[in-house]
Amino acid sequence: MTPSEVFSIANLIAMPMWALMIFLPKWKGTQFLIDTKLIPIVLSILYLIYIVISLSQGGGMDFSSLESVMKLFTSENAVLAGWVHYLAFDLLVGMWIISENKKLGIHHLLIVPCLLASFMLGPIGFLLFTIIKTLKK
Repeated sequence: MTPSEVFSIANLIAMPMWALMIFLPKWKGTQFLIDTKLIPIVLSILYLIYIVISLSQGGGMDFSSLESVMKLFTSENAVLAGWVHYLAFDLLVGMWIISENKKLGIHHLLIVPCLLASFMLGPIGFLLFTIIKTLKK
């Protein structure tokens, strides 16, 4: 399988989970996937595979400077691993938001922008939810 095909598959794995969290957050199937973290686990395995492939092709992991990090992302496999990393972690943040909101009881219409921001802009969704959570308290 080519990295482009794996990229498409990784996106197809993550997208339905986002749709479930946005449109059916209380459905038993959604809750099962959130509780088990099944989708992020699958993405983490995919990440591990492509990190190993990237390292085996001579890519070191030097995070000591911006230039070094930019060099890491010149390999197709490293970029794919980085993308899957984002997919997994952003999804975990979205799942955390849903789980936290079970305790808080914030109306889901206020949670949806947090989920969308987490999906598109990762940390901004986390920040938005943290602000809403703080205001709720």
